[in-house]
Amino acid sequence: MELLDIIRTRHSIRKYQARQITREDMDKVIEAGLRAPNAGGRQGSIIVGVHNAKLTEQLGKLNIAQFDRSALLGNYVSEEQPSIIDDPNIKSGFYGAPSVCVIFGPEDFLYSVADAFCCAENMILEAHSLGLASCIVARGEETFDNPDGRKFLRDWEIPEGYIARCFVLLGYLDGREPSPKPLHEGRSKIID
Repeated sequence: MELLDIIRTRHSIRKYQARQITREDMDKVIEAGLRAPNAGGRQGSIIVGVHNAKLTEQLGKLNIAQFDRSALLGNYVSEEQPSIIDDPNIKSGFYGAPSVCVIFGPEDFLYSVADAFCCAENMILEAHSLGLASCIVARGEETFDNPDGRKFLRDWEIPEGYIARCFVLLGYLDGREPSPKPLHEGRSKIID
């Protein structure tokens, strides 16, 4: 499949089968993230792959624990693939995905967030090319800003001064592939 076809056919998935992905596929997805563009060639991002459905679910609950829906009133994501914005009954910010990759970046580096999301973009494109479902989720800092979250950071030996920037959920789609969303007009220009 050509890259633009991968980009066109990839969807953010928020309904997952319980079936675990392979370690080989997780390794490929992580490598794609490590090869992402990064400011100044610094390679400051750290990726932790969690290939354990029970642990992923614990992290997903921490991810949503401090989520404030009141700031999002009126927003809507998807009827086919509802998010925590759409459905207050969803109790995990990871939607039942059996695996997740946590992307950490240095707290004091100006381009840390941009670098992390470049990693995440490469990762979801590689996941789609492998036939995996994926979704980028934010709220990294909030997920680990509690005693349970800080224990994960210690157990994983995340260096001081690094914070979670985002997550890449990985698994297999449960149900039908979502319909493609049409592109909004007027979002690009070419100036000659």
